[in-house]
Amino acid sequence: MAGGLLDNAKEVTLGAIVDTAISKGYTALGEMFSAVNMASLAEQMFGCQCELLSGGMDGENRERILHHLMAGLPVLVPYDEDFNHEPCQRNGHRAHWAVISGVLLGMLSGSFEPDVDIPGLYHPPPRFMAPYTGDADEIYLIAKQGKSLRYQLWEYSSVSRSNGQLLQLDPKRAIDGNAYVLPEGGVQAGLCGKIVLLKRTEN
Repeated sequence: MAGGLLDNAKEVTLGAIVDTAISKGYTALGEMFSAVNMASLAEQMFGCQCELLSGGMDGENRERILHHLMAGLPVLVPYDEDFNHEPCQRNGHRAHWAVISGVLLGMLSGSFEPDVDIPGLYHPPPRFMAPYTGDADEIYLIAKQGKSLRYQLWEYSSVSRSNGQLLQLDPKRAIDGNAYVLPEGGVQAGLCGKIVLLKRTEN
């Protein structure tokens, strides 16, 4: 999914991604507790450039994330996954990664063109500058968890809260006998408040 948004003609399977991550020492069983390693893996697999943001999804990072998505580029976000793949808050015990591929804004003002098929959905006109997101009354992200078969709409604030509370490895994992790959500082240092922006490689 991320590769398609980056105009990557090469099909990259989940199996190939996991195999590469294991060979590079980024993971043991498919876990990925380091945003730095995730960015490096994305660059290797998709031939893209990555920018790693820290400090969470609000403040200045919110504008950067939203404008990145409005430019048609994907974002990788670590979060706690609930049973239905949606964001929850479990202190990092359910840490997973999601690909964010788009955004829906509920705008308070502006001039937009109605969608021909979906009532209530509007698009910016051609050559329209990205809207000021401060005028957005609601923000939803078009997201997909790695193993999910379908896209979902997640409220931006829900993803942000989940991303900002990734603090520790699930205690059950800590005693299950497996040796997971954890960065120095653990889950909090590796994932909490981290976001990876994927960009097309400049020729």
